Amino acid sequence: MRRPVLFLISAPSGGGKTTVCNALLAANSGLSRVITCTTRPPRPGEVNGVDYHFYSPEEFDRRVVAGEFLEQASVYERRYGTRKASVLDLFREGKDVLLNIDVQGAASVRGVAAREAELAAALVTVFLTPPTRAELEQRLRGRGSDSNEVIARRMTEAQVEVARWREFDYLVVSGTPAQDAARMQAILDAERIRSVRSDLEWKES
Repeated sequence: MRRPVLFLISAPSGGGKTTVCNALLAANSGLSRVITCTTRPPRPGEVNGVDYHFYSPEEFDRRVVAGEFLEQASVYERRYGTRKASVLDLFREGKDVLLNIDVQGAASVRGVAAREAELAAALVTVFLTPPTRAELEQRLRGRGSDSNEVIARRMTEAQVEVARWREFDYLVVSGTPAQDAARMQAILDAERIRSVRSDLEWKES
């Protein structure tokens, strides 16, 4: 038996964190994502409690005041957040937990973990970034989904986020998607076997 890992990955927009998170989830049956809470309405085919927890703005605010969230933020007038109880429930099921959130959200998670021993013992943070500003801009333009104005805003935000990489336990400088996934897997594997997570009791038989 061992204690769980709360594996948090951050990256600037276009940095590749969604791709690497999907690869980790596909390769690790014992790793689960947390269902995010949001105030936006469900899209066609989305199921409450499966894709998202859908809350009214009033319900979301009530939960913020109650201190239920590890992190929460507003994105284009919609609210998103990660409930602490959702993480702890997965721990009780023997699962490691994967969080894919931005730098600001990561800071919030660290703040909550600093006050709660179980989360502090589990938390491992990784920052993923392309090696250069030019490489990130090329990736953003390669997606073909953003206007020049949006790309410029994302690049400005990225400059601020990358400057905070020392706040994280690990830094992964992005290469190919396969290389990124392999490096993340190596970190996860190493963290899973750290002695501080072990409950080993050596018996005669």
